[in-house]
Amino acid sequence: MNYSRLFLTLTVAALTSTSALAATYTVKSGDTLSSIARATGTDAAQLMSLNKLSSSTIQIGQKLNLGGAAAPSATNSSTPAARSSGGAFIRSAATRFLGIRYALGGNGGNAIDCSGYTSSVFRQMGISLPRTAAGQWKAGRPVNRRDLQAGDLVFFNTVGRTASHVGVYLGDGMMANANSFHGRSMIEPLFSNPYWANRYDGARRFLN
Repeated sequence: MNYSRLFLTLTVAALTSTSALAATYTVKSGDTLSSIARATGTDAAQLMSLNKLSSSTIQIGQKLNLGGAAAPSATNSSTPAARSSGGAFIRSAATRFLGIRYALGGNGGNAIDCSGYTSSVFRQMGISLPRTAAGQWKAGRPVNRRDLQAGDLVFFNTVGRTASHVGVYLGDGMMANANSFHGRSMIEPLFSNPYWANRYDGARRFLN
């Protein structure tokens, strides 16, 4: 049993049952912005908007505004913008690692590979991914192609095995990835590119 997640869920439930405390949550050890968003039925982008956060980094003991009855104007005014800005935040995280030279086993800095790239992008959102593309494929929740949304990881069979390559879907038919052929991390079309379309394995979701 994941006791950390259970504790988070029960704590949030207790908070939301008390009107005076319904709009706040105190960050505990092991929390991420995404895990708090899942437990509260919201999303990380909305929490960032509500709390005026410039990144997804949070600190133990930090009090987060969850919206709700205690802050109706903040919730009502920020929800549409926060939901629409989710893709923008993901694209912003993805662009931080563009143009880095491709090298198998690279984790960032001077060189990066495909799973190192996706791990680096998600680390900006407070999420730790398995190091390999195969590990990321096994860890995420399956997503149908027609339901793809920005932030989903997209996987490909490039060397004769499932999930040998991974990228980050950015929306509008585009993905970001560390491309060994071009020798760098870049943004490129997904299904309109025959190479990727013919090798597509599926997608996995880690956000919400």
